[in-house]
Amino acid sequence: MKTIKCLMVFLLFAGLAYAADKAVEQKMFTATVDNNGVQRVEITGGEYYFDPNYIIVKKDVPVEFVVKKVSGAFPIPHNIKIEAPEAGINFNEDMPSKPKVIRFTPTKTGKYQISCDKRFLFFATHQEKGMEGTLEVVE
Repeated sequence: MKTIKCLMVFLLFAGLAYAADKAVEQKMFTATVDNNGVQRVEITGGEYYFDPNYIIVKKDVPVEFVVKKVSGAFPIPHNIKIEAPEAGINFNEDMPSKPKVIRFTPTKTGKYQISCDKRFLFFATHQEKGMEGTLEVVE
């Protein structure tokens, strides 16, 4: 009976930890066009998050994502991926510790998923753990 109670408590805490892991705070950023006619966005990837994780850019204006991952005690590999070739946005790039530039020009308005599809062995992908976001392209 004691084993069953311990198992139930463990499952309860595991469920709460999973729910907390999925509760991702929205960090919004609206890009502006600089003097060179480019929209620049700095994105940091950390332990199962992107910062910012909701990005708004203008259609038909070049975009530069400057991406990097947070350095930590354990180097966890991350990537950033958007698959929307119909909108001129299609990349899957590793996120290094030093800034890396990803360039594209969105050609279609809409909302596009940003994700990290890395995983360790058979565990959930980083996206499933909350490492995802949205790129919104507006007029």
